[in-house]
Amino acid sequence: MLTLTATPASTVEPAVHGEGPVWDAARQELLWVDIDRGLVLRGEVTGDDVRQVAAHRGGGTVGFAVPAADGGWLLGADGGFTHLSPEGTATALVDVPGEGPAAGTRMNDGAADPVGRCFGGTMAFDSTPGAGSLHRVDLDGSVHVVLRDLTISNGIEWTGDGSTVYLADSGASTVRAYDYDVATGVFGDSRVVVDLTGENGAPDGLTVDAEGCLWVAVWGAGQVRRYGSTGELLAVVEVPTPNTSSCAFAGADLDLLVISTSTQGLTDPDPHAGRLFTVRPGVTGRPAAVYRGPVTGLRPA
Repeated sequence: MLTLTATPASTVEPAVHGEGPVWDAARQELLWVDIDRGLVLRGEVTGDDVRQVAAHRGGGTVGFAVPAADGGWLLGADGGFTHLSPEGTATALVDVPGEGPAAGTRMNDGAADPVGRCFGGTMAFDSTPGAGSLHRVDLDGSVHVVLRDLTISNGIEWTGDGSTVYLADSGASTVRAYDYDVATGVFGDSRVVVDLTGENGAPDGLTVDAEGCLWVAVWGAGQVRRYGSTGELLAVVEVPTPNTSSCAFAGADLDLLVISTSTQGLTDPDPHAGRLFTVRPGVTGRPAAVYRGPVTGLRPA
């Protein structure tokens, strides 16, 4: 099994709760979020390093940012979806019924599917079991509930042919593979691919490389692990802080793995917590999908 060590990005201010790195190919920029500060962060990748170039307020909390074909980014913010313009203006588009601070929940991780729908998951602020859901924004702007009874809806990504979608539920300590209907955006039967029940850590954000393998950030373990499509452990990236929250391939050649981390729940000072880390794992990623629906007029179905 391959073991690698990630190194910290030198020119990025640590986040409180860093999450959701994604490579915006159109802008040749790295995006990530600081959930607790409600910030969308933008950076340039140079060699093995990341340099932060901008920070935009997206809401009270921001769980993820996805590049939008119509310009700017679609965010999972507070209890719904928000558009962030290229100039940094955030416009709330829709509050998802039953979600948000009044309901004790917030948007967490999310991503676009191969045809441009956006999926965003939720969780309770206190991680109440079963309080999380997964929501879908269709290409016509309608918002639908896809899954209920999740605990911490987290990393989500599709296989290259779009026939399978992986979804992490950190509360259940599992990553499941669901059959996926690209034509309708409907989830089908599922199986557990990664089960960390009883281990020191839970699956958080994830990505899929060009070879079809899963890279999973393991919260609490200070690791990103590479798994085959049937769950065999292939590689481990060691990170010198425990709360590894997500990962993404970045750079013009998509050959740099960027890892986000968090200070959440840490009581002792940790100079690495909240920083971005990078490593070259010897494989490349796939271009991140872009949201292709409207950036105005979103509505519950």
